[in-house]
Amino acid sequence: MHNYLNNYSLDNKVAIVTGAGQGIGRAIAMAFAAAGAKVGCLDFQVENAKRTAAEITAAGGQAIGVYVDVSKEDDVKKAVQELVDHYGSGLHILLNGAAYKDPSGTVEEYDFLEWNKVLAVNLTGVYLMSKYAIPHMRKAGGGSIIHIASQLGRVGTAGRSVYCAVKGALINLARAMAVDHSAEGIRTNTVSPGAIETDRMLLRFGTFENARKELGPLHLVGRLGQPEEIAMAAVYLASDASKFITGSDLLIDGGYAAQ
Repeated sequence: MHNYLNNYSLDNKVAIVTGAGQGIGRAIAMAFAAAGAKVGCLDFQVENAKRTAAEITAAGGQAIGVYVDVSKEDDVKKAVQELVDHYGSGLHILLNGAAYKDPSGTVEEYDFLEWNKVLAVNLTGVYLMSKYAIPHMRKAGGGSIIHIASQLGRVGTAGRSVYCAVKGALINLARAMAVDHSAEGIRTNTVSPGAIETDRMLLRFGTFENARKELGPLHLVGRLGQPEEIAMAAVYLASDASKFITGSDLLIDGGYAAQ
């Protein structure tokens, strides 16, 4: 009998995770390593990235922490090359999870520089990481690129116009990239989480208790999601278990967008 669980293995794969220092990115980096991947934990806050890598190695996995500002082309080029040189076995997985802490407000209220900073990290950063990862994936015979989008890439909500804009853009960017690179064996998809319990929530709600009270009822399952629930989906999209999937958006939102 075929062991279908083998399809979820990431053994002998090299993965890059941006935003690996905390939250969803950290959970994904750890899940990739647990599935057998050698992981490059990239983050602007490099000490956090190194902490994630240290946790992975302490658990018996392989990981390094690398500094990157994904909005800067030279940083991205250097970081990708450093990771590829370190492991010396190609590049197979790119998870774009880095995100700037977007301010609340309407388009009228946003400061122009803040608007551009969100786009530079959340959207242009994905373009730059993909641009420099794809040649290495091509050499490796293919790979999987995953952008972390959001349920707010499908629906609107008050005071989050820039966030809704970039997350919607990522969903369609992944479709276009899938068209461009599927013949090279490179799949591109997005994961769209609902409200997930990470430290980013504290910026808007102060406490997780407040966030659970306000946002939990907006999800059909009646609660917020956990980073590990998104990480398992990322492992699926990174692995051969999803090799018939490209150009898709995997919505993991507890039923938020179904209403």
